[in-house]
Amino acid sequence: MKVKNKQQKDDAFYVRRVVFVEEQQVPLEIEIDEFDDSAIHFVGYEGKQPVSASRLRFVHGFGKLERICVLKDYRGRSLGKQMIASMEEVIRDYAYDKAKLNAQTQAESFYESLGYVTISDTFMDAGIPHVTMVKKL
Repeated sequence: MKVKNKQQKDDAFYVRRVVFVEEQQVPLEIEIDEFDDSAIHFVGYEGKQPVSASRLRFVHGFGKLERICVLKDYRGRSLGKQMIASMEEVIRDYAYDKAKLNAQTQAESFYESLGYVTISDTFMDAGIPHVTMVKKL
């Protein structure tokens, strides 16, 4: 769901911190950046527990999906797929018809299953291999 208040934004940052900083060892100063103030944030809950998060920005004619993550114990339950669907809906609400993301290569097949197509060679971001992917909405 789209973040509507400070508590939900804090919950989204909590999930991002656990997944990216603690689990994947991304430095906090890279994970939380200057785009967080202007981005649209999303958070997903299981009961009252925040378990998934992401953010959305509009860049060069695309809705850019970023920081998509699900807590380890909650993976494999279609929560990431639900998060992407929510983000794509907001992209369409803003009258954009293209989505873009930089996927960790280990998640490339997941995004392919949702209709995303790889358009770049592999590159490193925060020490993790990524590819750029796009989808026409």
